[in-house]
Amino acid sequence: MTTLRDAAMQSKAWPFEEARRVLKRYEKRDPDKGYVLFETGYGPSGLPHIGTFGEVARTTMIRRAFQMISDIPTRLFCFSDDMDGMRKVPENVPQQDMLRGHLQEPLTAVPDPFGEYDSFGAHNNAMLRRFLDTFGFDYEFISATEFYKSGRFDPTLLLAAERYDAIMGVMLASLREERQQTYSCFLPISPKTGKVLYVPIKHVDAKNGTITFDDEDGRELTLPVTGGQVKLQWKPDFGARWAALDVDFEMYGKDHSTNTPIYDGICEILGGRKPEHFTYELFLDQHGQKISKSKGNGLSIDEWLTYAATESLSYFMYQKPKTAKRMHFDVIPKAVDEYHQQLRAYADQTPEQQLANPVWHIHGGEVPASDMVVPFQMLLNLASVAGAKDKDGLWGFIRRYAPEASPETHPGLDHAAGFAVRYFADFVAPTRTFRQPSEVERRAMEDLAARLADWDQSADPETLQSMVFAIGKDHGFEPLRDWFSALYQVLLGADQGPRFGGFIALYGIDETRALIERALAGELAEA
Repeated sequence: MTTLRDAAMQSKAWPFEEARRVLKRYEKRDPDKGYVLFETGYGPSGLPHIGTFGEVARTTMIRRAFQMISDIPTRLFCFSDDMDGMRKVPENVPQQDMLRGHLQEPLTAVPDPFGEYDSFGAHNNAMLRRFLDTFGFDYEFISATEFYKSGRFDPTLLLAAERYDAIMGVMLASLREERQQTYSCFLPISPKTGKVLYVPIKHVDAKNGTITFDDEDGRELTLPVTGGQVKLQWKPDFGARWAALDVDFEMYGKDHSTNTPIYDGICEILGGRKPEHFTYELFLDQHGQKISKSKGNGLSIDEWLTYAATESLSYFMYQKPKTAKRMHFDVIPKAVDEYHQQLRAYADQTPEQQLANPVWHIHGGEVPASDMVVPFQMLLNLASVAGAKDKDGLWGFIRRYAPEASPETHPGLDHAAGFAVRYFADFVAPTRTFRQPSEVERRAMEDLAARLADWDQSADPETLQSMVFAIGKDHGFEPLRDWFSALYQVLLGADQGPRFGGFIALYGIDETRALIERALAGELAEA
């Protein structure tokens, strides 16, 4: 008999494929450290964006898949490179002039422009943790500043001084000639100004673990590489961190992929074993540009959660991680409805199919039932025609469509109704454009209104859909989607819409007939 673990070992779902690669590292013996370490990295140079969430969400999915196929304990570290110097001021934060006075200082030494935390780095770290906690991730947060200053990184830094030439050999081969002249993997932090200095290193003393350089005022200084007085450039830091922590898995964006041999090489020079990698495609804004923390373009986590529940965002992150994704507000309704379609399908699937269902990976196998008896897209259309100002304005229609539903028994639907009203007001209402029907469309809509006036059957969505479909055929629409497009454009002011039979059942037969009559009278196009 095939067990669930056996099925997981054969599953083609990408989290299981990645989990099996990690497990293969320990096919001969378990890790000496006693656990498998998954890691995500974060540069807190600006407010966390949705791509950061995506890394943790996807890594968590792989970790859960690993836990299904192995009994080896696991940990997830979220590492913040908050000792990095602030190279530019983010565009989407206050007190720009103040921040410009702290350029090149470690982010944990830059004052918080929001006045809430000890530093800008601490503020952004807190935002990251709040976002991750919202989703209930099981992770351990590590600050690079604490990692360096506490001495936890000291053995690796001393080894880097000892093997400086080998590290520099890897780095210099990747740099242009002019950059090679001044490059060093070590960045001293000026005792005088507190800035992270990008200066040539005159001497590295492997025996004493020190570096010698000229400070900003020209004085020659010697500092120990330990105790947080020196940090590594970000590329060497990547590989050194892997070696220091014995990281088994880390994913990162496609823009890092050309650096993978550098990260791996430095990890191995410093006595580590390179981890398994997973490179994902980038997130783009509505214009096709890469999402940037400093620009603040694209969707933020808070913005998504203003219009949809957390699970829909996790669903979006699961889909095709190797494909570039456009992150804009118009992807939200589709993600919500597809997530609930998968929830509804889950209960009737075989164990193999369930392991390939995104909701297994979103919920770690503890998959809830969907209470969305009305699709999100339908709620948006209902908000449009009903002129609802809050979710209570939708519930009268919802109860008629699904008498068993209430805010108490269907909390997910209740929340979705509130999200739909908000989404409609902010994104749909400002862009609606109603048009007048053509003569052919007018006759078909008059026919639809007449049949609704004579309707004596139950308001069954499928029966109503068949009737609407038949009217389109009777009036010669070819292809039939032109008929439905006309209904959406004339009645809803949109190019796309729901299954119209379901819309009639939800909105009401008499209400839909009245809506058609208003449209044919020109009242909607004039509004």
